[in-house]
Parts: sequence; structure tokens; C-alpha cells
Amino acid sequence: MMAASPSAAGGFTVSGLSVRKSEQIADLIDLFSKTQYRAKEVSPRVEAIEKRCLELFDRDYKYSIISNYSGEVCGHYPRQIVFLEYESTEVDRDRDRFESTVQISKLQDLVSRSKMARCRGRFVCPVILYNGKHICRSATLAGWGELYGRTGYNYIFSGGSDDTWTEPEEVPEDDPAVRNGESQLFDKVRGHDIKLLRYLSVRYICDLMVENKKVKFGLNVTSSEKVDKAQRYADFTLLSVPYPGCEFFKDYKDRDYTAEGLVFNWNQDFVDAPLTIPARFSQNLNIDWTRYQSWDLVEQTQNYLKLLLHIINSDDDSGLLVHCISGWDRTPLFVSLLRLSLWADGAVHANLEPAEILYLTIAYDWFLFGHMLPDRLSKGEEIFFFCFNFLKHIVSEKFSAVRKQRRKNSHFKDSDFTVEDLCRLRSRDRGSITSLSSDFSLITEELAGASCPIADPVDLFSGQPQASSGRKAPASSPPMVSWCKQNPLDETLSHPANEAKSSSSSSSNQSDHGVTRSGSSPLAVPTRGCSLPSERQARLEAVREIFLAAYSSTVGLRSSAPSPSGAISGLLEQFARGVGLRGSNAIV
Repeated sequence: MMAASPSAAGGFTVSGLSVRKSEQIADLIDLFSKTQYRAKEVSPRVEAIEKRCLELFDRDYKYSIISNYSGEVCGHYPRQIVFLEYESTEVDRDRDRFESTVQISKLQDLVSRSKMARCRGRFVCPVILYNGKHICRSATLAGWGELYGRTGYNYIFSGGSDDTWTEPEEVPEDDPAVRNGESQLFDKVRGHDIKLLRYLSVRYICDLMVENKKVKFGLNVTSSEKVDKAQRYADFTLLSVPYPGCEFFKDYKDRDYTAEGLVFNWNQDFVDAPLTIPARFSQNLNIDWTRYQSWDLVEQTQNYLKLLLHIINSDDDSGLLVHCISGWDRTPLFVSLLRLSLWADGAVHANLEPAEILYLTIAYDWFLFGHMLPDRLSKGEEIFFFCFNFLKHIVSEKFSAVRKQRRKNSHFKDSDFTVEDLCRLRSRDRGSITSLSSDFSLITEELAGASCPIADPVDLFSGQPQASSGRKAPASSPPMVSWCKQNPLDETLSHPANEAKSSSSSSSNQSDHGVTRSGSSPLAVPTRGCSLPSERQARLEAVREIFLAAYSSTVGLRSSAPSPSGAISGLLEQFARGVGLRGSNAIV
């Protein structure tokens, strides 16, 4: 595991962290930044990544494999899709025999039949197992335009490749024959999708789209469960949680990777999906959901993550599906944050070290599920970097999904990461906190000194207890709270340019616990008398530091304007030195 010690040169090196593991992560990011994964075009380097992922899953779980070896099911899903069945014990790991709890042939058949229901064939796929519940990912529902537009009925019934995307053909939507055929086709493909959801015991569906339907050239290319006219998904609990797409993260990059004060413009014409959450969830989190259009990127991501954690801790055995449009930008962002947050609590992947869980989530959640990093980097849409840099915003216990007494049994031993190590790690690389270094610094305000104690753990799930309601929701929709677009008079509150002036000074100058920063005064050096970091905080910060070092040595950050203090380049260069990596492209 990770421990820090001062070097002869006065800097810091990270001992105990295998150089090989850090090099593996750098090599992974380097490959990822240059190519998009395709199941039928696999090199030896990619085969090694696939094998490594299976090894890491095997540390904690017994699993079966959904075969997608040549991309026959989905061209941008892993060739070997892992279906986690249960956590393995020491006895299980010593035993060769694997007692499967699922009919894998039936699951494979459901997958093959349901793939056409969703955009680009990206079917509902389980990726995280938490307390016996499956957390799944997918694309949104395929709309009329996609089903008829790629290559027609032949595509649908012959199981063709989904590698290419063609625009829908012009077919008159008001033709009664077309409408009747559309209804029958949707009944068939969406019926298979629903069967798969039920087989996986998924009840909750969180839709991250900011629109009800994706429209291209005047045609509805994709749709969503929330606007299915036949209400085929009425038995599921649907949550509309609109979140900005990858294009918005160009603004994040252009603001020197600063998310504080960055607010999405909700008044754009295509944005028509309101925030809609069941009352029983919206009332128990102490969040003013009516203000969601005024939240900056930090607060919005934090609150959505709290919501997802609250859902998977509801008092039933139902699973969760998270999706956006294509399922390869916003979807891996929240899947990855969920996996890392639960891991930091010792609730999943308990036997993985920080470098190992980082490798797994980059390789499996992002690369092998088809995220187009080369394209996103070329456009400056740094949603991938945002995900891992954002870990500094969820270190607090208020993001913990498991109750305190359970976390005492975590496999992350005290000897693996000492308090002195943490203090030394945080005492380096300080600059003016109004400079860019404040956004990348490992120092948290909670550890800035005796005047900044860590707040007492907050129970995320306070409120009335949730009674078990079985697997399915009633056919009638549960009480929902919906928030629509703001009044045009409130536009000044939601526009990024105006919000940044007020929100950046407030949200960026305060910690999660309301600690106010003052001007450009440097942070105090932690002393032995200051509050101690939580285990959760130590784990997430270790992951973030390893990521920054690897990213710096491979992709690097591209500042839109030279930083007066050189904060980004200086800090990331020191990260690279700290773990034995050295790159020439830390800043461009």
C-alpha cells in the first residue's frame, strides 16, 4: 500500500506503492488516450488489460461471463462482460469449484434479444454488486429514428454490428402504417429490455439526459423511459436527473479545470427534461432540489451522487440502472464515482489497493465500455479527468453509503497508510489558494490546522425509515416531485457567466463544511494537534494522487492560458516525480 517519506532532495517519494502498478496505470491511460476500444479489433496490449480486469474482479467476487467475444452483442462493450454473482470468502478463493447462482445461458439470451431496445445496442449491463444489488449501466432507449435509420429491419433481426452510425432516413411519421409498425416494433424490443431489467431485479432507473428525446435533423433519434407513450416502464421507479453532456466539460477545461462556479445554461432550447425525483427520496437528503438550476458543477455532481447512494441503500433488494444517451460519458462518470465511493467505505472490492481500484475503474468502466477519450481530448471535453479530480469533493463522511459500525470491519488496515504519512503528503506543494494550485492541491480544508476540524459524520440516510415494498413498484406512479425550467426572470442566476461572479467566490472559498478561506493566505502546515483524516478520505486522496501522476506523465493538462504561478505544471510534475513517473507533456 501507499506510504510517503521525505527524499534527500527535500521532496517526497511514495514508498510501498509498486512502481510497476503506477506504470501500468500510465500505460493504460496512454493507450486509452490514443484509441477507442472496439471488441473486434483487439491488440495484445488490450488483451492484457482485459486479463488484468478479470484478475482484479476475482480478488473479491465469484462471477460468470457474458460472451461478447467478437462484439456480436455490442461492439463497444467488453469482450468478456463480468456478471458479479456474490462476494467470495477466503474459503471460496481456495476452492476451485464455482457454484453459479444464475442461468448464464438465459442471461445471454436476454442480452441478445434486448440489445436493440437501446441506443447503439448498449444494453442494460450489470457492473457493480453492492449488498446483493446490481448497479447497471446502458444507453438510453432507441427511438424511432435509430431503429429505422441505421440499416432498417435487417439490422434489427440479423444482429448486425453497431460500430457505425448512419442518419435516419426520411420516413413520414404521420403515416398510419408506419405508426402501427412502430408500435409493434417497440412492443417487441422494449419488451425484451424490460425482461432483462426484471431478471436483474432492477427497479430504479436514473436518466441523466437533459432532453426527453434526442433530436437530429428534426427526427427523434433516441427516446427515454420517462416519455414512453405506452408507459411500458410504469412498473419501474423513474428518476429524471438532467446532467450536462460532455460538451459542457469544454467549459471546465477552459476555466483551467475549475468546476467551482461553473453553472450549466438550462435555458437552451434543447433542454426540456425537468428534474423529477420520487418524493420519498427528495425529502430525505436535506437538499433544496428546487435550486438545481443554480448549482455549480461541484454541487450538482455531489448532490446527484448522494441521491444515487441513497437509492441503492433503500430498504429493498432492488437494483439501479444509470444511463445518459449513448452511455459512454456521463454514465461512466457516475458509475466510476459510485464504485470508488463504495470502495472507499470498504463496501465493494475490499481487497484492492488504491492503485488497483483505479486501474479497474479506468480500464473497465471507461476504456472497455467504449468511452471515446481521443475524441474528447481533441475537443477539450475533459469529463474523464473531471471524474478523478472530483474525488477531492467527496472525501467527507457525508458521502459514505455504509453506517459507521460496519466500516470498522474494512480490510484497509491502519498500517497501510499512517497518519504521519497523510500529514506529510498534505504539507507539500502549497501556493496561493486563489491560484490554480488550490484546485489540484491534495490539502483539504478540514486538515488545514486546528481551526479546521473534520465535521462529525453525517448520516446520509436520516429521516423516516423506508419500508420494504417488494421488488416492483405499483403500476401507478409513486409521488414525484418535478422541477421545470426557471422563470426567465431568474436567468441571471443560472447563466454561467453571471453565476461565476457570485458562486465562485462563495463555493470555491468554502469547504464542504463551511470553512471560509481568506484572501490569498497560505494554508497552515498540519501539526500533530490537528484533526485526523478519515479512512475514507485517505483512500480517495491516494487514488486521486496516483491518477494525477499518471495523467500528468501521459496526457497532461492543457491550460487555456498560461498560469501566472505555473501552479498546474508545478504540482503535477511533483506528482510524477513522487511515484517514479516523469513526463515531458505535463502542460501544453
